[in-house]
Amino acid sequence: MATSLRALSALTLSLTLTVTGLGGPARAAGSGASLPDLGLLRDGRTPAALTGGTAFRPGTAKTALTDGQYVVRLREAPVTSYAGGVDGLAPTKPAAGQDLEPHSAAAEKYRKHLGAAQRDVLGDLGVTARQTYTTAFNGFTAKLTGAQATELAKDPRVAAVSKAQVVKADAASFEKTGKSVAGAASAKPAPAPAKGSGVVVGVIDTGIWPESASFAATMKAPRGWHGTCQVGEGFPASACNGKIVGARYFADGWLAMAGALPDGEVLSARDMQGHGTHTASTAAGLPVPHAMVLGRDLGKISGVAPDAQIAVYKALWGGSGTDADIIAAIDAAVADGVDVINYSIGNAMGDYQANSPIGNAFLNAYLAGVFVAASAGNDGMSGMISNAEPWVTTVGAAVERANEATVRLGDGTKIVGASMDVLPSRARTPIVFADRAGSVEDGAQFCLGGSLDAAKVTGKIVACDFDSAAGAVQEVKAKGGVGVVLFQTNGNARLNVIYDFPTVYLWSTEQAGQIFNYLWAHRDDGTASLVTGGDGSSVAGLPSVAGLSSYGPDQVHTGLQKPDLVADGVDVVAAVSPMAGGRLFDAYSGTSMASPHVAGMAAILRAQHPGWSPGAVASALRTTAADTKATSSPLQQGSGLPTPARATDPGLVVEPSAESLTAFASAAAPDGKELNLPSIALREYDGLHPVRIIRKFTNVSGRTETYRARVEGLSGMDVSVNPKTFTVRPGVTATVTITLARGSATWDRYTTGSLVLSGNGHRVRVTVAARPWGFTPRPYDDTGIEFGRVSGLGSGYLEPGFTGPLTGRTTGYTPVKWSKKQLSTTVSGGAFAPGGVGTQGTKIVVPSGTAGLIVQTASDDPNLNLDLYLYKDGKLVERSWAFWHSNERVARFFPPPGVYTAYVHAQSTYTPDVPYEIGVTVVPQRAEEHNATISVPAQVERGGNGQVTLTPVGPQPDVQRWAYTEFRTGRTVVPGLLISDR
Repeated sequence: MATSLRALSALTLSLTLTVTGLGGPARAAGSGASLPDLGLLRDGRTPAALTGGTAFRPGTAKTALTDGQYVVRLREAPVTSYAGGVDGLAPTKPAAGQDLEPHSAAAEKYRKHLGAAQRDVLGDLGVTARQTYTTAFNGFTAKLTGAQATELAKDPRVAAVSKAQVVKADAASFEKTGKSVAGAASAKPAPAPAKGSGVVVGVIDTGIWPESASFAATMKAPRGWHGTCQVGEGFPASACNGKIVGARYFADGWLAMAGALPDGEVLSARDMQGHGTHTASTAAGLPVPHAMVLGRDLGKISGVAPDAQIAVYKALWGGSGTDADIIAAIDAAVADGVDVINYSIGNAMGDYQANSPIGNAFLNAYLAGVFVAASAGNDGMSGMISNAEPWVTTVGAAVERANEATVRLGDGTKIVGASMDVLPSRARTPIVFADRAGSVEDGAQFCLGGSLDAAKVTGKIVACDFDSAAGAVQEVKAKGGVGVVLFQTNGNARLNVIYDFPTVYLWSTEQAGQIFNYLWAHRDDGTASLVTGGDGSSVAGLPSVAGLSSYGPDQVHTGLQKPDLVADGVDVVAAVSPMAGGRLFDAYSGTSMASPHVAGMAAILRAQHPGWSPGAVASALRTTAADTKATSSPLQQGSGLPTPARATDPGLVVEPSAESLTAFASAAAPDGKELNLPSIALREYDGLHPVRIIRKFTNVSGRTETYRARVEGLSGMDVSVNPKTFTVRPGVTATVTITLARGSATWDRYTTGSLVLSGNGHRVRVTVAARPWGFTPRPYDDTGIEFGRVSGLGSGYLEPGFTGPLTGRTTGYTPVKWSKKQLSTTVSGGAFAPGGVGTQGTKIVVPSGTAGLIVQTASDDPNLNLDLYLYKDGKLVERSWAFWHSNERVARFFPPPGVYTAYVHAQSTYTPDVPYEIGVTVVPQRAEEHNATISVPAQVERGGNGQVTLTPVGPQPDVQRWAYTEFRTGRTVVPGLLISDR
């Protein structure tokens, strides 16, 4: 959605698309450090990800495979999980509580066996491997024709064939600008007995900047370390000083796919991007006594586990990488002997397949005793979780500091946003919308480079529509402006950056509308002041889940709670590469920044409890985590916010067996509800029958303790726990059975809560999220938003979550009440705000007992673009803003009663008078219109396909109508669908 402050009389029919990168080469400034002369500077943005692929298992490859790079996994176990069975080859899988010996005689002998088997497969096919793997993954990558890939997929020696895919770093933004900043990770974990001494954290990322003060310590390699320091361009052996205990780089997969490294990259472990240095220093950076940021002393800051050592595995190039290189990095990290891996990398829009090659490699790393923390993704919506495997601790982002700043407009309006810059004063200053301060054709509304007119900007604050934030600030500064207000018309995420220039960032649609409407009313006399601080309204509470953080449930696996945890992920200050924008330290945001916090905590726990498995570490962090302020839903926060102080002594741990995880990985449709995890996730439970879940708790406290069970939350569910009280000795495991059944809980919507075990000094919490599956096909949102509830043409699709007889009932059709409206406006475009310019509201009263509320807009004008927003009690309920048309629709199933307001916003128009129609339908739940009959299947099967059909009775009016349907199986009534007759 673009914004414009051009009056209608000045509109043209042109459409200009402008793409820009960062301006000019970046240089380190103000650091006082001598940097290597690499001759390559980062310039531009992160490359767009290439297309991904799908895994095919032997005998199932029905889709035609095309030519390209493939990852091939063979059936034999890799070194990490080989339990024996081949004559003459001893097992290499470590025993419980033991470390993998990746370079033992048995391991090397088995590795040779795997290599020979790989060569046999390749030789039979007549191809050469690009990369081979044996430690955490048994397989290879190779360039294959579609026919060769299809042949391999049928080979009994092959477990899976996957088209190579590209993954990306999970930082919210790579845009940097300004001078150097001193500081390390801003994490300040609660005191714990150890800080990670003797533990190696492997960081798979964009590399590292070894000269940073965050890594300036000489340390000895820990016992059991087998890694190396791979020399490369601009990366000598001396870069590994012990704090950086090892470094490798992996580019074969990238080069095979892209042909060359991205501009500005070097073939070494040196970080030219900044992301890898940031995550490494967040997890295990050294303390910095005085973090000086643009002359401001932020005090002492530190990585989470400053005594841990760092092993670098560069597998991202320009911020993106291939799964082939990622697997090679995992394989090497496990062979080198890392204890923890941080993986701040993911797929756009979340995971799209279960049991991916990367996921399989991480499984084997887990089985070898390596804890893996990974980012959840930055899509900011449900069902878009990355790295959702049960053996990976998936981390969402939390806001732990507000960094508020206020834009005070001349009419007294206060808009609370955020800033990490020094704001000059409270004095009112002229403010101008960027669209009126330069060339629209050159992208003035976004403050693109060269677009602004210095005569119109000098001495003023400029309001810029967010596109390239760094470029906007540079342009305003270059043209004599004195401040910047950045706003997003379709945003929901905080993306603070230290600009070294007075800048306030506004991230919500409503905030964009506020400033837009003020500037439209005060085109020539607008004033504003930029003030540090705010009223706390920018966040729902501290800490809270960040708006950018992807949340659950996972769309690929059932029975898993994802994310597992949330951690500090917004405005995190840590070391970066100066090649990324001339800084040695910077503030980044994203789940990329959250994951290394948990990796660092895991390092602390591994140092304190070297015999704990990765599952025990994950359990300790999760069962002792605390709720965020704004939500306690495990679908958003997972188990909550962890701290090592609590997790060091959890009392009990609950962890899955290796056998159960291996079986999960081998399943065609994996379901994790039976895994012994510190959470219970029932995305699709049968609401007609009770569900019994078993969890096994092991006492790790060192003393006998009695625990009492209680249930918190889970409103509308009948829950029993057996036994309610139990006593468990040190090292002994107690089995607890939890029985859950739907009572009055709403069908197809989540109920959340937890099972709490309270002992003598310990509190163990297992979070629960349960959804009784009625007829909606797997909605992902925990509010039960109308995914799959609305249908047309007099029929609807049924996918029942239960088995049994079925009858149906309908209210009959309720006609849409259409009203002709005319919206008067003096602007085309702009940003929406309730009651603002170009906006008209319609009040809607929704009584109790309403089954559905449908609001629609319509217009025949092809040059008109309307957007629709539905509000209740001053809060946005839902919006519809499809690109470039006016036929919008919002629908709510069982809406709460009250007064709603539907706002229509003229996003684009070519006339000051905008005629349109708005249609409102309030469908009662109990009405009997007797103008339609219903037909449904007499019997349904769980997961089967069915159809409900409404047949009109009597005269058919020439107006659209909506009906509510519900169903009965036995004595149970299950809500159905909202169906339109056209």
